[in-house]
Amino acid sequence: MAGWQAVLLSCTALAAIWATSAVAQDGSDAAGGTQLETIVIEGTGNGDDDARTIVAKKATGVGKMPTEVLQTPASVSVITSKEVQDRGASTVEQVVQYTAGVVTDFYGSDDRFDYFDIRGFTPYTYRDGLPIGRTFGAAREEPYAFERIEILKGASSAGFGAAEPGGSVNYVTKLPKSERFGEVYGTVGSFSHKEAGIDFGDNITEDDTLSYRLTGIYQNADAEYDHSQDNKKFIMGGLTWRPTDLTSLSFVFDHLNTDGVPGSGGHPLGSDFDRDRFFGEPDYYFRTTNRNTYNVMLDHDFGNGLSFGSNARYMKSDDAFGGAYLSKTYTDGSNLADRYYFGSDKSSEQFVIDANLMYETRFNDLESRTLAGVDYNNFNSQNFGLYIPGAPSINWMNPVYSGGPASTAPNSGTRNDQTTKGIYVQQDLTFFDRLTASVGLRNDWLDLRETNLFTGVVKEGDYSEFTKRFGLSYRITDELAAYVSYAESVAPPGAGNEPTTGKQYEAGIKYQPEAFPALFTASVYDLTKGNITVYDSVTYLPTTVEEVRHRGIELEAKAEITDNIGLIAAYTYIDSEIKEPGGANDGNRLMRVPEHMASIWGTYTLPGNGIRGDMTFGVGARYVDSYFTNITNTIASESAVVFDASFTYEIRENTTLQLNASNIFDEKHVASQDSGGVYYNPGRAVYATLRQTW
Repeated sequence: MAGWQAVLLSCTALAAIWATSAVAQDGSDAAGGTQLETIVIEGTGNGDDDARTIVAKKATGVGKMPTEVLQTPASVSVITSKEVQDRGASTVEQVVQYTAGVVTDFYGSDDRFDYFDIRGFTPYTYRDGLPIGRTFGAAREEPYAFERIEILKGASSAGFGAAEPGGSVNYVTKLPKSERFGEVYGTVGSFSHKEAGIDFGDNITEDDTLSYRLTGIYQNADAEYDHSQDNKKFIMGGLTWRPTDLTSLSFVFDHLNTDGVPGSGGHPLGSDFDRDRFFGEPDYYFRTTNRNTYNVMLDHDFGNGLSFGSNARYMKSDDAFGGAYLSKTYTDGSNLADRYYFGSDKSSEQFVIDANLMYETRFNDLESRTLAGVDYNNFNSQNFGLYIPGAPSINWMNPVYSGGPASTAPNSGTRNDQTTKGIYVQQDLTFFDRLTASVGLRNDWLDLRETNLFTGVVKEGDYSEFTKRFGLSYRITDELAAYVSYAESVAPPGAGNEPTTGKQYEAGIKYQPEAFPALFTASVYDLTKGNITVYDSVTYLPTTVEEVRHRGIELEAKAEITDNIGLIAAYTYIDSEIKEPGGANDGNRLMRVPEHMASIWGTYTLPGNGIRGDMTFGVGARYVDSYFTNITNTIASESAVVFDASFTYEIRENTTLQLNASNIFDEKHVASQDSGGVYYNPGRAVYATLRQTW
């Protein structure tokens, strides 16, 4: 870690009794003496018990201020750690696949990244409000590290900075608690899967001022393809210091090490082999990640409604993959397929810090919350690539492997240096505890530089981008609220190109009954993204598109109807249209955007009786409509319904045996197709987990 970055990171707590994402404790209004509610700012918690409920009541919404989901003038989906555990989701793609507006698995057996889109666009991701980057091209995140995953629908640049108009994802890190808790589990299952995990913590001091938490996973497994592996090591340790009731400082370190494969490499066009058949090269077949992350989170309450919060993170990562992919399938009866070698070796380093002040007060029937802050993000990466189009052909009826490339020396390479500075302000005004007006304003200064490491050619860009957000939410009753909003987004595609921009209009209604924990949301939206370059999913060639417009409807429900019945349901409709009058693709749909999607997941718990413990049965179904895989709309995926199931038995108090099955009927369909081959959706996988908690 660079010296100045280490100093800034470790001193964030000290220099940060003046800044960032935190907790506003009870305070008194100077004018009227009105007692204010405790407001928890993202980074230290959210007021929900995410380990015990699937229904979240608070979220960061469309900015960095925590808000009741019912009152937030936007569509927000929260996946709690309880839901993740109930469904046995072990990847981010699995975590979000029951969420309205989200499509997953569109690259089928390609396992390099977390592949999912929100409202038709690749999302930007954040961790505790601090940017990570796009999902495409980044390391696959470990869901077990997070208390919850928040899906923020629509444009969010006014709150978080760089983002796509479709939506963003915020991962909320597990932090130490001021109590003793823990779990240990072991999992075995399909593809020689063996896994063990721990997550526990306690107070170090008797007065609860210092607490720790340790979280870890060790996994040794194969993937569903021949010659594959899916090994993982993850460890995360955290310390939280609470010198007073008004101050909290947390430090979290985590290490992620994965040793897997990039996917099957595809199957020949027109064939129908089992998923495990492999047509790549075993000697050139890897996907590795080695990443260290250091996080500091500080919050302090000054009293009288004023609080300060600051988060900082330093990350260093090395990622690499390599494989032989199909490039052309012959139809002359030779049973041959041409291939190419494709690999990447990337190292990256990021330092990001955010600091803000929040002031809340009340004047009779007017409640005001104001947040003002600054952030800084420095990201550097060096990416060497290998592309050899003339890899040896393979006979798919009688595969004979020929080995990796004669030389793995890269033939391309770029260095990216990006610095972003932002300043933002957010204002919420609530009148008579019914009508909330929300405004967010932000300006980002983007300094981008890209260097070709082979030619020395440098591309640079310097931009100043202003984004805004406006929203109105009205509580019709204590249980029912309606909202409208307008929001903008900005995202730089790379040095030398103008930033891509987006805007969205949205209206919706939310229902949160008092009788049982639940949230029902219905929303309609109209969003556009302009000035963009897209990459055809078949040819992988860049195409400039003037504008893409998506109009959609989303319905979502999360409910714990009774103590033993839970329900998660979602429906999505997207009307996608490329708008470039006179252009070859005018009126076409964007790639990977299905018109309809629907999903439902339900659980029923049969209470224990005598020596028999509780039994919980879960079943789910996911429908994804066909979508185009090329921009000319001539090649499409196959629509399908996939079923999942689970069963949990309480052997004794705090000890459970859980079975999870994804794609239980082993439904097989083409999820993606390029010029060389087809890629199928993931096949059936069954896992058994023994878990002990305390």
